[in-house]
Amino acid sequence: MKKIILIGIFNLMSILVWSQQNAQFGQYLFNGLYINPAYAGYKEELYLQAFARTQWTGIKGAPQTLSISADEAIREESLGIGAIITKDKIGAQSSLTASANLAYRIKLDRTETNILAFGLGAGVMQLGLDGSLLNPVEQGDNRIPAGNVSQIMPDIRAGIHYSNEKFFIGLSADNLLTKTLSNTDDYRLLNVKVEPHFYLTSGLALPLNNNFVFRPSFLIKDDLHGPTSLDLNAFMLINERFWIGGMYRTSVKLYPKSNLASGLTAKSAMGVISEFFIQQNLRIGYGFDYSLNKLGNYDYGSHEISIGYYLVTKKSRRPKCYF
Repeated sequence: MKKIILIGIFNLMSILVWSQQNAQFGQYLFNGLYINPAYAGYKEELYLQAFARTQWTGIKGAPQTLSISADEAIREESLGIGAIITKDKIGAQSSLTASANLAYRIKLDRTETNILAFGLGAGVMQLGLDGSLLNPVEQGDNRIPAGNVSQIMPDIRAGIHYSNEKFFIGLSADNLLTKTLSNTDDYRLLNVKVEPHFYLTSGLALPLNNNFVFRPSFLIKDDLHGPTSLDLNAFMLINERFWIGGMYRTSVKLYPKSNLASGLTAKSAMGVISEFFIQQNLRIGYGFDYSLNKLGNYDYGSHEISIGYYLVTKKSRRPKCYF
């Protein structure tokens, strides 16, 4: 009975929600281009990767996300270029985004390891709403669209990223051209609005000896209306080949938001993440996290897999570059 009630509440949220939240990746550290266009060319070689995430397994209409990207550094690594395609689905809402990214990379010293990059991304987003997946209280409710409706809109993102061999920090924003999906006034209560999202992330690499490197990091994500999300991560790199670590996600109050309901649970999720280099240029990863709020009583956790491949060349900075 509790599970039926939860599904009903989830469907109601899908009907009344006004904003489309960006997908959440636990392995964001290995998917830098998704967060920040200034990350393009960071590895200074052609890098291909894919991520797939199934969130809140066991809950009907739970988020499912797929991301595919490629980036490279050109012109003596002074420019980074990259492309990313992301498909996200939650309940009756769906989005498909494709973006081309360009980063201008400034080498701040002769060692060419201190780099400041400015990035810009431009693309399109197809936002959709499938009325057949919604359960109306009254049949024939004209506020619910018949079938699937969609709209294509432009998407702009921007960011800045600084890094050296043992430290990085980045600030970025996407969905800078906000727009609302609504073709008629009949279902204006079902409007899906794309909101800007802002990201601040940073991390350290602390070599303990020749075989172990400790790497803590954090990610702050905010959309100005919903709760501000904070991810805390801690990894251990073993023999420059195997990553193992944990993550903790919670909401934080950085500034007042009058639209938020009182009494919301701050704790969100915690989990484990592992990355393994099968070969020098081939990486696979897996992440698992489970909810720390009441949702954890009904789902079977969130699962995320990733794969990355890059061309090893003489200019490659890995494994000295720990990010």
